[in-house]
Amino acid sequence: KPRDPTMTGKTQTSNVTNKNDPKSINSRVFIGNLNTAIVKKGDIEAIFAKYGKIVGCSVHKGYAFVQYMSERHARAAVAGENARIIAGQPL
Repeated sequence: KPRDPTMTGKTQTSNVTNKNDPKSINSRVFIGNLNTAIVKKGDIEAIFAKYGKIVGCSVHKGYAFVQYMSERHARAAVAGENARIIAGQPL
């Protein structure tokens, strides 16, 4: 597909992180204790993108989910970001 030149070069990730197939569940990361008044979807994607391809990201009040392509990426993200301080709160 041709890209929209008005896009900033970022691929839009889906807001869907609640697929029920087992592979999706194992490649999903729950991010709790999140200051969602300050931290937005783009911030979460920027932090977690270094672990692998994010196919979905949903932000809720106080928490978020990141859906990766693979379980390996999800495990790496959990290992790398657990207890990281974001906006004054440990994840």
